[in-house]
Amino acid sequence: MKLEILGTGCPKCTKLEEVTRKAAGELGIDAEISKVKEIDKIMGYGVMITPALVVDGVVKVAGKVPSVDEIKKMISK
Repeated sequence: MKLEILGTGCPKCTKLEEVTRKAAGELGIDAEISKVKEIDKIMGYGVMITPALVVDGVVKVAGKVPSVDEIKKMISK
C-alpha cells in the first residue's frame, strides 16, 4: 500500500503524517509512506488545500487532519 501525505511542511501536514503512521502501525499494514511537498505534484492530484492523504493514488481527505480511527477506516481493505 502506498500512502502519500500532501503538504508543504506545515504543522497540520506533520500531524497528518504522524497519525497516518500510527494508524498503519496499529493495523499492521506494511505501507510505503511518503511526503509530497512539491506544489505541482500536489496540484496534480487536484488538491487545493493541504494537508491531504492519498491512498494508492486516490485522495481520501484534504484540508483537515482526521483521527487515527478515521484513517484506519480509509486504509483498511
